Amino acid sequence: MAQVGPMRRKGDLPEKICAACRRPFTWRKKWERVWDEVRYCSKRCSGEAKKARQKTAP
Repeated sequence: MAQVGPMRRKGDLPEKICAACRRPFTWRKKWERVWDEVRYCSKRCSGEAKKARQKTAP
C-alpha cells in the first residue's frame, strides 16, 4: 500500500480557535478539503451558535 503523503505528528497539525466555545481544536482528516471554512470544533458548538443567532434575530 502506497503512502499518500508525509507523516505528521499530532503536535504539528494546524490549530484554530472555536468560534463558539473559544477552545483550540486541531485539523482532522475529514476537514481536509474545507479547513479554511471550518469555524466550530464540533456539531454541538455549531448547533449552539445557530441557536444563539436565531434568538437574536428579529
